[in-house]
Amino acid sequence: MSHGHITLIGVLLVISGLVSCGSSDQRTLKLEQRVDSLQTRIAHAYRPGLGEFMSGIQVHHVKLWFAGTQANWKLADFEVHEIMESIDDIKTYASDRKETKQMGMLDPALDSVNAAIAKQDTALFRSSYLLLTQTCNSCHQATDHGFNVIIVPTSPPFSDQQFMPAH
Repeated sequence: MSHGHITLIGVLLVISGLVSCGSSDQRTLKLEQRVDSLQTRIAHAYRPGLGEFMSGIQVHHVKLWFAGTQANWKLADFEVHEIMESIDDIKTYASDRKETKQMGMLDPALDSVNAAIAKQDTALFRSSYLLLTQTCNSCHQATDHGFNVIIVPTSPPFSDQQFMPAH
């Protein structure tokens, strides 16, 4: 090849490289814009508040009582695990809340309820449930929510659910 051809090929390669770099810069810019847009959408996406999670826990807490006192161990197991799942969700979706840092205090009480359910022991269940209820109130006290006092329920939360085990 002649020197002119080599220079022409070199110039074409440089131009091609510059064009592809420009194309790459455009793709990078578009990707950055998409990431920014997605971050904005995530930041504004609906997340349940701590109150919604706590209301759900309260329903499961009440249902847990009636299931356990009626020796409906499958339902009691389901309800205690729903509470645990809600606590995990709080840790995920409300990790920025000071209250979340106190949630670990519930673990021993939940373990006690789980043990009573596994043993299918109604007396142990009642005492473990009382411990759980007291621990909920201790957590409320520790997080300046002492005005929210949890008690042992006196009536089922729903009239359309049977708490006695189906035989």
